[in-house]
Amino acid sequence: MSVSIYPAELSLIKTPDSWQLQEMLLIPKSENCTDEGTPSRAKRQRRAGNQPEQPFCQAKSRETQSAVLRASIQFIAFPDTPGCQFVQTLRLSPHPVIRLPLPNTATTPTYILVPAPSPPCERQLPPLSPVDGAVAPVLMGSSPPGSLSDTASKALSPPSAPPLSPSMESVKDYIHQAKAHMTQTCQEMEEGLSLSSHYVDMQLVQRRILCSGRNNNKCLDKELVFMGDTERQKISLGRSQIFDGSAGAKPSRSVLLLGNAGLGKTTLIRKLCLDWASGFLPQFDFVFVLDSKALTLTESTYNLQTILLQLSSSAPSCLDPETVFNQVLASPKQVLIIFDGFEELRDYDVLFQTQEKDLTLLQRDSKKPTYTVKQLYSAILQKLLLPGCSLLISARPRGSPCQLLRRADSLLELCGFTSTDIDTYLSQYFTEPELRASAMESLKNSSYLLSLCWNPGLCRLVCLVVEHAKHLEVLPRTLTGLCRQVLRLKMERERRSVHTCADAQTHVVTASQEEPQRQIPVSTRKQRCRKKTQTNIRMHMRTRSHNQTGCERRELMSQLSSLAWEGVKSNSPLLPTGQTIPTRLREVGIRTGLFHCHLPRGRQDVPTGDREEGEKGIQDRGEVKRKGGESKERPERKRSREKTEGEDEDVTNDCILSWANPFMQSFLASVHLSLSRTASDRTFLFQALPFQSGPRGRRRPHREELELTQRFAIGLLFLNRAELLRGHADADSASRDTVVAKQALVTKQVEGLCYGDLSPAQLLELCHYVYEASAARGHGRAGAHLAGHLARNLPEVLTFRGVPLGPSDVFVVRKAVEQGGTEGRRFCLVLEDTGIRVAGLRALVELSNINTYRACIGDVIALWEGLEQNEEEELLKGAVSKFKINPLKATQVCHIEHLAKLVNIHTHRRLSNSSSQSDSILAEGVPAVKELHKLELGLDPENGPLALPKLWELLPGLHDLQHLDLEKSKIGDRGAEQLAQVLVSLPSLEILNLSQNCIGEQGVERLAPVLKTLPSLHCLSLYSNMICDGGAESLAAVLPHMASLTDMDVKYNKLTDVGAQSLGASLRNCPQIKSLRMWNQCIPYGVFERLQQQDHRILWH
Repeated sequence: MSVSIYPAELSLIKTPDSWQLQEMLLIPKSENCTDEGTPSRAKRQRRAGNQPEQPFCQAKSRETQSAVLRASIQFIAFPDTPGCQFVQTLRLSPHPVIRLPLPNTATTPTYILVPAPSPPCERQLPPLSPVDGAVAPVLMGSSPPGSLSDTASKALSPPSAPPLSPSMESVKDYIHQAKAHMTQTCQEMEEGLSLSSHYVDMQLVQRRILCSGRNNNKCLDKELVFMGDTERQKISLGRSQIFDGSAGAKPSRSVLLLGNAGLGKTTLIRKLCLDWASGFLPQFDFVFVLDSKALTLTESTYNLQTILLQLSSSAPSCLDPETVFNQVLASPKQVLIIFDGFEELRDYDVLFQTQEKDLTLLQRDSKKPTYTVKQLYSAILQKLLLPGCSLLISARPRGSPCQLLRRADSLLELCGFTSTDIDTYLSQYFTEPELRASAMESLKNSSYLLSLCWNPGLCRLVCLVVEHAKHLEVLPRTLTGLCRQVLRLKMERERRSVHTCADAQTHVVTASQEEPQRQIPVSTRKQRCRKKTQTNIRMHMRTRSHNQTGCERRELMSQLSSLAWEGVKSNSPLLPTGQTIPTRLREVGIRTGLFHCHLPRGRQDVPTGDREEGEKGIQDRGEVKRKGGESKERPERKRSREKTEGEDEDVTNDCILSWANPFMQSFLASVHLSLSRTASDRTFLFQALPFQSGPRGRRRPHREELELTQRFAIGLLFLNRAELLRGHADADSASRDTVVAKQALVTKQVEGLCYGDLSPAQLLELCHYVYEASAARGHGRAGAHLAGHLARNLPEVLTFRGVPLGPSDVFVVRKAVEQGGTEGRRFCLVLEDTGIRVAGLRALVELSNINTYRACIGDVIALWEGLEQNEEEELLKGAVSKFKINPLKATQVCHIEHLAKLVNIHTHRRLSNSSSQSDSILAEGVPAVKELHKLELGLDPENGPLALPKLWELLPGLHDLQHLDLEKSKIGDRGAEQLAQVLVSLPSLEILNLSQNCIGEQGVERLAPVLKTLPSLHCLSLYSNMICDGGAESLAAVLPHMASLTDMDVKYNKLTDVGAQSLGASLRNCPQIKSLRMWNQCIPYGVFERLQQQDHRILWH
């Protein structure tokens, strides 16, 4: 054994009981000493009057002797004998101890490695992230000085400073290994793709939720606030800002990352891990990635240490887990825990329920290995363990629990690829210029495939198909055709691998037969026999492979589709663990990339010290348990081909299998749903067409995979029957009859729907179903009949409010509206709160059979400005004239800001200062502003006051406004004064609602004189304010002058009998008023009853 010593002065300090090896910094002679007799550190301290620090085993009264070892000694070699051992001190010192025999000594002395103090380091600013998203080298990373991450990043630097203490040194080594491990394991995106060459930065948007008293069991997508495209551009974030708080706020400690299937949540997490490994997340010393698939491990044999250091997919093998774990517990604020695949958790509520008994035990002793993975995950999510750590949780917007909303400091959403991102991805995927140009040309001619590319997961599948487009007659035109072609390519690749394996085995057999023939001469006849044998072997292997691609492959597809359907029904991508999956099926699924194998690293029966193979991904397979309980290392020379295959089979049996791609899982599930005779017509009808309404309709949205399965099932049924039944195990006459019967069932169900009763989400899904059926290859008359029926029966007002509309959704809606145009139909589109992009808005607005449309005002203005820049005058004219905003309810501050911008355009009659073409189009203003008759401010009490300044600014431009509703806006007396100044410019105002606005006497005194100048006002509500008797007298004074007023409500104010009598007396002079509501608890019952008897128009409610 040997110990390496960096160039430094070493002193052996001898005590009567032991020798101590102390490391000291080198001091150059030219600067600090003049002769070779420079005293050691201990002597210099004694001369200065200071005693040197005594070792733990030495009494202060005993004399110390020292011997100096010069810096020329680079290492000290110790014999590897039983007398030399490396041990740890117990509780006396954290430093490692080396014991060895010395000559002429009675007892075994002890060497203690004592580190010298570290020199002060200068603070360095962390480098900025690369613009192109590339991962910087390790040496470019920078961390806060003194942090463990900073120490680990300097591991490649020359040893200019003394090392840390052994305990901190092991932590530093672990961090360095973790960064190296992440750099290796997080690079791969998919087969043949890597983050360094194919990653594209996507738009991250900060989302917020509605603050309302809704039912806590509602899904997350019902609580999120929808934002327009222009608003998303303003508040987009970069990767480096994920954990930053808003302006002036603390850093986000709990971040919820939202994104639909395939949008790249896992890819972004991998990129963040690479950023940390490169030093771009200096606030974290430790990063642990926890996969939700580990919840399938139900054994009660885990603790927090095994969860973080063994089950985490980002953690390498750890030689000193106790020290590293203690450091994690000591500095939780430097710990980041990432939950990936959180949408795969089955019971969300269980993780957030307070299990007092279990959680109390966890808080008391989290090191005891008697807990399940679910208990530990729940404690981490609820911040009962590591309360100061940061959490990053990935989830889908649909079907996730609202508990996450309440606990998250920040809500971020991935918005998918923009057109620029798609071009970037294509240029990175197709590196050859000719192939890239061909691919882009093909996608331009296939609008639907191009619309699918906004989803990165689907963009990858589109590129795979386009890459092999030369072997196709035409590109797929539907999502069903795309996934069907991808599955065919995967199975053909797997079949070629089987042929390659067969040829390799034939070559091995041939070589084994040729070897003895070279030693013994043979005749020509024997040579011919040998060649014939070789040919027979090759033919046998190929025939076996061909037969396998026949019946066996059809049976394989049937098994795959059945497994996929079981997963979709159970809302889980995991393959069933209690069910035995055939080995052949496992192999094909893994080789084709349909299955993903997740092998949990942490096993309680594997010692920590025997993980030499951990960084290779097989550390928990490094030992083979014998019957006697002893573990013996597997010899390298005994790893034959058969044994390797057996080990791989064991690993596959132990790993957790899941579907790698949600789109492929849904497609295979639809194959079973459409073609299997085990699914009855009633089951198929309920599962494939979930349009039931009323009490029997579904109460909550299904998982995304089920909706995709339903869409694929319709698309498959309307394919060419010969192509549909090809490759299926039950391809006989009975199967053909099943397909025909289910196709007729779908047609009958679609024709029998009441389209006016469908929700916006169901209407959008129906458009997808009909497009998949009508655009399928070889659909015939059945698909065209469905498309025509949909076009003739679509409601005139197509509203998609509250349903996210992506580019592919816009494509199918456009197809349905175009088909309606051929039938002479015209439509009105409601696209508010859909998040539609400006490009998609243009695609719908430019249709000639659109009468009117409603959308986000900011996006509409952006559309107009784009059309003006492109000099598309006719389209701009139509877009301006068709736009409607009446009635308008502003639920966000940005709605008022966008309305103010639109009113400004209406007032100045132009889009911008440099506008020229819009002068004639906007010569009479914006029709939508002139037709705005009702404006309601529906903001919550927190954001309502923020929108008031813009509201007072835009109101004078709304000359035709008839209904102004400012209920619960908290305008107060000051707001009432500002409102009084702008009411004079609203001559058409008929209804004014100022309820629950904290308006007092001062506000009413300013409002009252203005109210009598409104000639059309017939309804005034001042319900639940702070109006006293003085305010009542002000209203009573102007009441007779309000000739058009018919109803006034002043209930639940602070009026007494004095104010009530004043209003009652004034009411006698107002014959036009029909009702006056003014009851509150401050008015005596007898007084109010007498007023009612005098005038029956005075009402309680």
